[in-house]
Amino acid sequence: MRIAQVAPLWERASPLADGGTELVVSLLTEELVRRGHQVTLFASGDSQTQARLVPGCYRALRPLGLLPLEYARYEQRQLESVFQAARDFDIIHSHVDAVALPYAHLSPTPVVHTLHELLTPAFENIFSQYRRQNLVTVSRSQQRPELGLNYVAAIHNAIALDQFDFHPLPQEPPHLAFLGRMAEEKGPHLAIEIAKRSGWRLRMAGKIDFQNQAFFEHQVAPLIDGQQIEFLGKVSQPQKKALLSHATAILCPSTRPEPFGFVMAESMASGTPVMAMATGAAPEVVVDGKTGFLCHSVDDCVGVLTQVHRLSRRACREHVAVNFSVERMVDGYEAVYRQLVGDDQGPVLKGDRNPSAPDRSSARQLGSLPMQPERVDLIEIAEHSRPIPKTQP
Repeated sequence: MRIAQVAPLWERASPLADGGTELVVSLLTEELVRRGHQVTLFASGDSQTQARLVPGCYRALRPLGLLPLEYARYEQRQLESVFQAARDFDIIHSHVDAVALPYAHLSPTPVVHTLHELLTPAFENIFSQYRRQNLVTVSRSQQRPELGLNYVAAIHNAIALDQFDFHPLPQEPPHLAFLGRMAEEKGPHLAIEIAKRSGWRLRMAGKIDFQNQAFFEHQVAPLIDGQQIEFLGKVSQPQKKALLSHATAILCPSTRPEPFGFVMAESMASGTPVMAMATGAAPEVVVDGKTGFLCHSVDDCVGVLTQVHRLSRRACREHVAVNFSVERMVDGYEAVYRQLVGDDQGPVLKGDRNPSAPDRSSARQLGSLPMQPERVDLIEIAEHSRPIPKTQP
């Protein structure tokens, strides 16, 4: 099957991507290639893939500090290139949410959109204008039946299990951990309250976005003492894995429903139970009383901490292996592709097509984005009077 994968340009698509969406796109793309599909990945030029890469920029754009309007120019050019070549694909899979809807509406090729975020009121209005578009959510809780949208599947995100070492025992002395943006909806202030009320040590890590700076300075920073409450800042991948695997339990006291919850799945992959608020996708990700506890308040979290030692870390790992594997996720997306294309022949077996020899016939229609990353010119947006650096990959 000839498949176009359209990734955001904020982060690179890579098995070690910093962004959750870009990570999912990478895992999906590489497994589809392994299964013999001809995959074209529309992503940043520094993405790492075995698929045919059509870059929308030299490098991921978030580290360059682009404003949203600047980013939109790159995104528009990327989508124009995708849909100019629409007839060269059997299916187009968009991961860029509402911005792709007007293009997909006119596409001669079937398009499926994975919704990686919750629908805000503004996006609800936009999606409601394109009710016939094919939508996949990353959890059942993310679907909104009252909007009358065309949900074709709910497919949970995947975890590359081999990227997370299993730790049968937590590190001593016992402690809790929190990993996430220092934003009110992620609940870092609640994690601190839980730790202080229960007497546990807490190690915290996460980035501080500009819009959350005031929240962090007023409601989080004053509570960090460097002893019982420790803040590590933004951490690297190795540091993240150590944080998750060494903890006795991970706290996920989000005040906003999570569409999926990567931290919960990654924590359990390391063998560490999860204490989460029972909202959003949490009940689909965590098995209450087996791989963690689902709570309804801070009081609940404090109360169940006394039982965390009886949870099996091996059961946490096995739960992720069975329910959130790359193979299971890709099986789900292959079924959606076959349904939309009208092919019920079953999954393509490895060896049916040669992934090292992709069809190059579409190159003539990809003129607005050349094939090689080093040949793509970055757009300098004059109205912002701040030229975008032309960094090389």
